[in-house]
Amino acid sequence: MTISFIPGISINKLDPHSFIQVIINNNEEIKTRYIRYDINEFSYDYNNDVLHLGKSLFSLDRVSIDIQAEDLTVDGMIVITNITPIKTTFISPSIMGFFHYFPRMECNHDVVSMNHTFNGEISIGKEEITFVEGKGYIEKDFGKSFPSKYIWIQTNHFKVSDTSLMFSYATIPYLGMKFKGLIADLIIENKEYRFATYNLSRVKKLEIDENRVYVEIKKGKYLLSIEGTNRHTIPLVAPKGGSMNDYIKEGLSGEVKVVLYKKNEIIFSDFGVNAGIEIMF
Repeated sequence: MTISFIPGISINKLDPHSFIQVIINNNEEIKTRYIRYDINEFSYDYNNDVLHLGKSLFSLDRVSIDIQAEDLTVDGMIVITNITPIKTTFISPSIMGFFHYFPRMECNHDVVSMNHTFNGEISIGKEEITFVEGKGYIEKDFGKSFPSKYIWIQTNHFKVSDTSLMFSYATIPYLGMKFKGLIADLIIENKEYRFATYNLSRVKKLEIDENRVYVEIKKGKYLLSIEGTNRHTIPLVAPKGGSMNDYIKEGLSGEVKVVLYKKNEIIFSDFGVNAGIEIMF
């Protein structure tokens, strides 16, 4: 089973509220629910990365979930260990690099943990699920809209267990202009390979259809190829113009083939499963 929790808050004046969006993929059956809360039920501790929403808590060492909605009941706790953050510097304080400092970006993105372990139990309705040495990923977004066109891929379920990948390629609006924004981060045996617009990486080849994307990215002597295929997708609520009134398509059972070349020689090749994939291009 793959499960995703997306806690958030919308401060739009017409419809202010907080929410938890739940995505559940169980034996190829995928479903999602958007549970609304009062805006005052949301609080976030920036110094410690601890988020309270209703009776649920999200932090870097545990998730305590308590959702009692009309058509969904979820409760339980998982304990998180071995968080894997990305490398940061003053110039590049987040996955967005120096773009992190740009004001008025419509969407700001950051990766909290590329890969970690969790253990615990969660009840979904009458079903009890026990997680033993599960694998997790944490990211966060803030802003008023997702890009009009973008691709997002994430998985850390590879044959080489400590491998993790996230990839994003988007058309970014900024101050009346548009530019292509690229981020790809591949961690192999604790070594991070970062490909991004801000470190002069470039997309060499791109093929897209409704459920498949193939991309080749070049940076110096390295070439990274990623082929992602969605098996099933489901609509998710997404922000647009400051309101949660748009929809995107996401799957949690995608498959990803990754090959890393150095001077035309393959130095890494693996196949990832249970991938989150969004193709909005």
